[in-house]
Amino acid sequence: MNGAIYARVLFGASTVLFGIIGLMWHDADTWQTPYRILSLPLGTLIGDCLMIVLIAGGIGMLLPPTVRASSIVLIVAYGLYSLAAIPGIIDAPKTYVSYVGFFEGFAMTCGAIALLAATEAVSARSATIARVARLGLGLCAVSFTLAQIFYLKFTASLVPTWISPGQMFWAIFTTIAFALAAIAMLVDLQARLAMRLMTLMLALFGVLVWIPAVIAQPGAHGNWSEFALNFQITGAAWLVAVVQKGPGVLHSNA
Repeated sequence: MNGAIYARVLFGASTVLFGIIGLMWHDADTWQTPYRILSLPLGTLIGDCLMIVLIAGGIGMLLPPTVRASSIVLIVAYGLYSLAAIPGIIDAPKTYVSYVGFFEGFAMTCGAIALLAATEAVSARSATIARVARLGLGLCAVSFTLAQIFYLKFTASLVPTWISPGQMFWAIFTTIAFALAAIAMLVDLQARLAMRLMTLMLALFGVLVWIPAVIAQPGAHGNWSEFALNFQITGAAWLVAVVQKGPGVLHSNA
C-alpha cells in the first residue's frame, strides 16, 4: 500500500509541476511534444486548458476520493499529449526524436492506466487493465532503448563526469538495462522486478542529471521541463509496477 501511495504522490506532484511550468512559459523547450498545439487557431487557449487539466488531474491524484476520476482525466490528457507528436512523426518519419515524444507521453498514459487499475475493485477487470499498462510500458521501454542507441553520444554527455568508470559506459549500460526491462515486460518474465529496477534507474536520472541541471541553470526552461517529465515517467513506471501485485491495490476511497 505504501508503494502505491508514494508512486501516486510522485506522479501527481510532477504532473502538477509540469502543468505549472507549461502555463508559465510558452516555448518549445518547456512544452516539448505538445508545442505544436500552440500554433493552432486558439492554440494558446487550448494548450493552457490542457495544462490546467494536468494540474487538476495531478492534484486529484493526491486526494484519495478523486483518484479514480483523476486517472480517467489523465488517460485522456496524456493520450492527447502523445497524439501531439504524430504531426512531427509524419513530417520527419526518419527522425526518431518525434517518436521519443510520443512514447514519453504514452509512458505517462500507462501510469494513468495503472492508476485506474489500482482503484478497480473487480479482480478480472483490474488484472486486464494492469496488463494493458504493463504491455504499454514495455513498448515505451523499447522506444527508450532505441532513443539511447540513436542518440548515444548525447545520452553519454548527460552522465556526470565524476561517475566512474565513464560516461559512455553508463550510456551503454542504461541502454542495455532498458532493453532487458522491455523484454521482461513484454513477455511477462520477472516483469514487476524489471519495472521496479527501471523505476529506480529513472529516479537516479532525475537525481543525478536533472536536479543538478536545474540548480546549475535555473533559467533554462528545458531543464525544468526535463526534470518534471523525468519524474512523471518515474512515477508512471512505479505505478505500473505496483499494480502488478494484484487487483484493487488502491481503491478510490483508500
